[in-house]
Amino acid sequence: MRLRPGPLAIFLTVLIGIFMLMPLLAVVPVSFTPKRFLSVPTDTLSLRHYRTLIEDREWIESISLSLRIGVLSAAFATALATFFSLGMWMFRPRFAGLLMGIALLPMVAPPVVSALTLYFFLITLSDLNEIVAYDTLFGVALAHSVMIVPFAVVLVSVSLAQVDRRMDLAARAMGAGLGTRVFRVILPNIKFGVIAAFMLTFVLSWEEIAVTIFITSVDAVTLPRLMWQGLRDNIDPAIAAISVVLILIVITIVLGKTFVQHVLKKRRAASQG
Repeated sequence: MRLRPGPLAIFLTVLIGIFMLMPLLAVVPVSFTPKRFLSVPTDTLSLRHYRTLIEDREWIESISLSLRIGVLSAAFATALATFFSLGMWMFRPRFAGLLMGIALLPMVAPPVVSALTLYFFLITLSDLNEIVAYDTLFGVALAHSVMIVPFAVVLVSVSLAQVDRRMDLAARAMGAGLGTRVFRVILPNIKFGVIAAFMLTFVLSWEEIAVTIFITSVDAVTLPRLMWQGLRDNIDPAIAAISVVLILIVITIVLGKTFVQHVLKKRRAASQG
């Protein structure tokens, strides 16, 4: 028997959802203010702050930099987590629990401690090279990778836990090498977990601010850092505008994902019928 929520449960759910979304919705009218500071418009509405996002080179460069750092750090973290999880799953080393604990350590360490450690690490690298260093694209990407790789390890490990080991054993018994077993047997069965790990780590890198403040100065200004500077220095209403844009992007992605899942479900039901 299938239980359906009653009217009261639906009403309470909608009420809780509205309560949680109210802080986000409050940003929308503020983004249309004609003034130079954060305020709710009273007489007229203005798109000046949305134009700022398009015309101001500083905002464009920060968005572009955040995208590049997000892709680089997510790709590196996902690859690292995938091969680490594969090694743990295939070879089952004696100190597997200890190795997993070390891999997940950045997830539980205080952000300030991680930020200070990465700061001194990148400062040291700055003496050796100018590419992977303090206040550089690759330096920030490396630091973000360290912070987000535990989340990728968790997702990939969960995906591997659903894989039947007998497939790997069968491939090995038939003479398949390690590379063939990994790339043609195991990875195809966890591809959705790897994709989910990449998407999650990209989002985590995109919104990272605690570590970024410590490891950047004037050259590598990401979008979250620029927004933080705007709130600290002059409370720029463009922050409200970019917040609305990001909210719309998230809503579009969620609705698009829901629509695609609905279409695939209908096609699957039609093919089975």
